[in-house]
Amino acid sequence: MKRIIGRKREIEELNNLYNSGKPEFVAIYGRRRVGKTFLVKEMFQDKMTFYHSGLSPYDKERKITMKDQLAAFYASLMQHGMEESQCPKTWMEAFFLLGKLMESIDNGERQVMFIDELPWIDTPRSSFLIALEHFWNTWGAWHDRVMLIVCGSATSWMLDNLINNKGGLYDRLTWQMKLSPFTLGECKAFFESRNMTMSPYDVVECYMIMGGIPYYLNYLQRGNSLAQNIDKLFFEPNAKLSSEFNRLFGSLFSNPEDHKAVVKLLATRLTGFSRDEIASRLGMTSGGSLTRILDALAASDFISSYHPFGTSKRELKYQLTDCFCLFYLRFIEDKEVKDSAFWQHNQNKPSLNAWRGIAFERVCFNHVEQIKTALSIGGVASSQSAWIVRGDGEHEGAQMDMLIIRDDRVVNLCEMKFLSKEYEPNNEDEMKFRSRIATLQEHLSFKQTIHMTLVTTVGLKHNAHSGVIQKVVTINQLFE
Repeated sequence: MKRIIGRKREIEELNNLYNSGKPEFVAIYGRRRVGKTFLVKEMFQDKMTFYHSGLSPYDKERKITMKDQLAAFYASLMQHGMEESQCPKTWMEAFFLLGKLMESIDNGERQVMFIDELPWIDTPRSSFLIALEHFWNTWGAWHDRVMLIVCGSATSWMLDNLINNKGGLYDRLTWQMKLSPFTLGECKAFFESRNMTMSPYDVVECYMIMGGIPYYLNYLQRGNSLAQNIDKLFFEPNAKLSSEFNRLFGSLFSNPEDHKAVVKLLATRLTGFSRDEIASRLGMTSGGSLTRILDALAASDFISSYHPFGTSKRELKYQLTDCFCLFYLRFIEDKEVKDSAFWQHNQNKPSLNAWRGIAFERVCFNHVEQIKTALSIGGVASSQSAWIVRGDGEHEGAQMDMLIIRDDRVVNLCEMKFLSKEYEPNNEDEMKFRSRIATLQEHLSFKQTIHMTLVTTVGLKHNAHSGVIQKVVTINQLFE
């Protein structure tokens, strides 16, 4: 338990489920490398009655078959105390043996069964899901001390077959848990637990690259600068994460090319695209298949949706919010970078500074609750949105990074600036801000007030042009 960073809500929920006194069937899902297996093992390492993990279907030598998966399951049964018998030929037989094993070792305490990488086990024509349904409905649900936990990185499979199941497992899950990437505060705690010294600025930039994925953070080596670590992981020959984008999507989705196409499209526009725009640009139909793709990407924390300010509630836009994908598509995908120290050599180049500005906006959208807390409005109902005002012959267009529209009739017009020093606005900046305030006021009720809000690294340097900014949030406050 001491090794778990953050995850306070998840730990509390799992403890409550463990002590519920009734049968529990728990599904944990989330993107690859986010720490699902680690969380369960750390929570129940001394209480686990049975553990099994599916064989990876990405074996380069040969295709993994149902027979292979059954043989591995049988080995796990033997490892946990089952007497030697014949290897099951069907999943019905395999789950029957699991039930018999649990009964034979029942000591009156909670029985935690953990089956990891569940989607990998469901090979074609294996009837695995039918057998799992039968096992739970006829055995697991009838034993008050049973707690069955299943995990999987293949998000689309988990959603279609467990979370949204309409068959024999409909409404049988007693709890579902989505594990999301670390927040900035959890990233900081992670580094501190490994005695890695990193400034808040570097932690934020690391988040812009790694997206708060614990497995990736684990690769960072103490004693190297952040830039040195990034070169080792992405730009050196045979770098560990140089092919991660394709591996990631291949492990998560049954049709990864469609999912990658959506992500690549969303990476081209900060404010995102509507559903119809996505379908039109990618040559897809705006039907159920696109819905499943968007739902699966959202469930894996790659994208998010929002109602653009000033539009109807039925209008949704989808935007890429995953920092790792944004970084990878900007600097790795289809780029022939031959400089193994590329990140160290380009720290102050315009291309990196432009990316930092975009990526910092992603970080802020992923930490809206922290921004609201810093503004002392955590208890006020609100929604957030980006907003683009199209220019015409008479009026200049404008892009507003984030609006926080509050029920207390205040709108925070947020400007994000990722800088290495205090932000010092000049006359042009002041005029731009005042123009945006005036444009936004035209679309608000006379009862609503606009607070120009700066979200930045170090802070605001007060001068003759800074008075237009009423609120300031620094990156230290994003770590709360």
